[in-house]
Amino acid sequence: MTDAPPDAGDGADPIAATRRWLERAVIGLNLCPFAKAVYVKQQVRFVLSDATTPEALLEQLAEELVLLRDADPAEVDTTLIVHPDVLADFLDYNDFLENADAAIEALDLQGELQVASFHPDYQFAGTAPNDIGNYTNRSPYPTLHLLREASIDRAVEAYPDPYVIVERNLETMDRLGHEGWRKLFAD
Repeated sequence: MTDAPPDAGDGADPIAATRRWLERAVIGLNLCPFAKAVYVKQQVRFVLSDATTPEALLEQLAEELVLLRDADPAEVDTTLIVHPDVLADFLDYNDFLENADAAIEALDLQGELQVASFHPDYQFAGTAPNDIGNYTNRSPYPTLHLLREASIDRAVEAYPDPYVIVERNLETMDRLGHEGWRKLFAD
């Protein structure tokens, strides 16, 4: 069992739980120093997927990639597709990411858009399942994060030393520990 950000259990609102995780962990712990700006400007599109198969999710991903490509970045800069009913197993989810990359290529969006990954059981290669460093990518539900590469480039240019983000995040998580992570989501 992991300490993924908790949801409210049966009947929980996956988008509300994802917002809470974004506010408390991603922005609150400054795990992504670029997230706050787009969130406060309401440029984050939250999509609750009703997909129950990887194929249906892939179809929805392709639609959302096109929508993000065509959207005004001042209106929608990034998209979170929360998909609670498909790819609950992390290994299946991780395998699906190859399909996400293939969709970007098939839509000729390489260099324009990319997909980042978040999952309740996220595990970086070479780590133990409950390694606190994995929690930087642990969301309450499986989530595909669609990003504009131009936005990433601008954010990285404006950030004093973007290469320290991962190291700083690991230090933050080490200081926080599992108990601190649980307390972060306690009401």
